[in-house]
Amino acid sequence: MPATTHVTPAATGIDGFLGTRASLGMDVVLVGLLTVLPLLAWSVALVRRGQYRLHRTLQVTIAGLLLAAIIVFEIDIRLVSDWKERAASSPHWPRGVLTALGIHLLFAVSTLGLWVWVLTEALRRFPTPVAPGDHGPRHRRWARWAAADLVLTAITGSCFYWLAFVSH
Repeated sequence: MPATTHVTPAATGIDGFLGTRASLGMDVVLVGLLTVLPLLAWSVALVRRGQYRLHRTLQVTIAGLLLAAIIVFEIDIRLVSDWKERAASSPHWPRGVLTALGIHLLFAVSTLGLWVWVLTEALRRFPTPVAPGDHGPRHRRWARWAAADLVLTAITGSCFYWLAFVSH
């Protein structure tokens, strides 16, 4: 009897552009998260130089980019691609991949909540045109938490991505 080989059917959905097993939505989110980090650093540098209006504009832009990436991602995983099917050939499937995903989601969900709250509070409490105000110290404290959470979201998301879609 001849030896048979197992052929994996083509993954559902649209393949990503990074050359991994990931779908388009996964690649968009990964690149979006990694792109936002230098923008965040630039935004912090702007506010430290007193360029408050540009800081506000950049923060609203970052929030918009993150929202767009989340929308593309959610459409992709819910309607287009089966991420579990794509991750199943990872040597870390299911335990390592799902553990990494759980840790990532803790940071991703808390980041979303913090960013919405910090941005909403800033838009409500700072004057127009933008200038320092009484809300400044509180905003700085919570914005630091939100920024740290975003960095951890990017790190844990990158780990999840590698475990699920890159590792052989």
